[in-house]
Amino acid sequence: MKIGIAADHGGFELKEKLKVQLEKQYLSISDFGADAYDANDDYPDFAIPLAKAVGMGLVDRGIVLCGSGVGACFTANKVKGVRAALLTETYSAHQGVEHDDMNMICIGGRVVGEELAWEIVQAFLKAQYSGEARHERRLDKVKQLEKEQ
Repeated sequence: MKIGIAADHGGFELKEKLKVQLEKQYLSISDFGADAYDANDDYPDFAIPLAKAVGMGLVDRGIVLCGSGVGACFTANKVKGVRAALLTETYSAHQGVEHDDMNMICIGGRVVGEELAWEIVQAFLKAQYSGEARHERRLDKVKQLEKEQ
């Protein structure tokens, strides 16, 4: 599985910690920045390239962090093919994949602690989309909306 990760200054410290954990378990980790802490950087500069990579299938799943996770989340969801959610617990991390084929998660670096963030990431990455008819029907409606935009 190819995984992308990105963060602005608000999520930078947590991104670096998660990246270390990810590199221990996954072979393909792409870091979309920031490469260094910069208190004046902007979340779209990192969320957009990662979301585009997810939407184009260059990475299978994306993890983006900012201070609250909110800005990164609404930015990511502007990109065609991205289904991102702001997460603060593990149930939605796996359920969002299993039922909604979620391919990107957003975490608030100032909201979620390191251990919980790692549990959320693991739940997200271990989950698989069920492909059940009811879920496909719902996902098709979302894909239709993207075509209309």
